[in-house]
Amino acid sequence: QLQLVESGGGLVQPGGSLRLSCVISGSSLDLYAMAWFRQAPGKEREGVSCISRPGGTKTYSDSVKGRFTISRDNAKNTVYLQMNSLKPEDTAVYYCAAVTADYCSGYVHMGGRGMDYWGKGTPVTVSS
Repeated sequence: QLQLVESGGGLVQPGGSLRLSCVISGSSLDLYAMAWFRQAPGKEREGVSCISRPGGTKTYSDSVKGRFTISRDNAKNTVYLQMNSLKPEDTAVYYCAAVTADYCSGYVHMGGRGMDYWGKGTPVTVSS
């Protein structure tokens, strides 16, 4: 059973940066396309970003494009989300998810329906 553990969330001022990490165990990262999702209080889960299993294709939601960067290190079984120029509207619980497929952009646009495995999330609060 694949397990995902997110870390790196916290409180940051507007304009600041955070780097989220997602470490997997129980299998090898190179078998999965990986994605990040977020859910703010009272809102539906939203797709943030996705990276293909080979790593060459990256997808971002319009709300984070140009500010967030997804990457993966298969040797470390870790996926990262570098978040820059953070805004109060980025406040949410951020979840890492995996799917046994080469690509995951479609899952991002569907809010994560169909992703196979999920972490428990790490909270991000952007506030002054």
